[in-house]
Amino acid sequence: QVQLVESGGGLVQAGDSLRLSCVASGRTFYGNAMAWFRQFPGKEREFVAGITWNGRFTDYADSVQGRFTISRDNAKNLVSLEMHSLKPEDTAVYYCAADQEVGRRPSTREEYMYWGHGTQVTVSS
Repeated sequence: QVQLVESGGGLVQAGDSLRLSCVASGRTFYGNAMAWFRQFPGKEREFVAGITWNGRFTDYADSVQGRFTISRDNAKNLVSLEMHSLKPEDTAVYYCAADQEVGRRPSTREEYMYWGHGTQVTVSS
């Protein structure tokens, strides 16, 4: 069974940093784009960052550009999200996602086949 498991969420203060990790099991995603989304209460999940299979192309939401960095380690079936200069408005449940098809650039839409269960990030002022 394919699983994506996020970790690294927690409670931090504004201006702090946090690193989220997502490990896949059940299959590899070496050829698939992966992404991070986040969801605020009462809202749909929104795109945060995406990365191609080889890590050569990345994409970020305007709200996190310059503060967040997505990376991956295919040998470990791992995708990470480094978050810096966190703001209270970054508070959300963060999800990792994997594309069902190979060779595509990450999409900013919720068109990913595989999703983790999410990890809570809370930023206090």
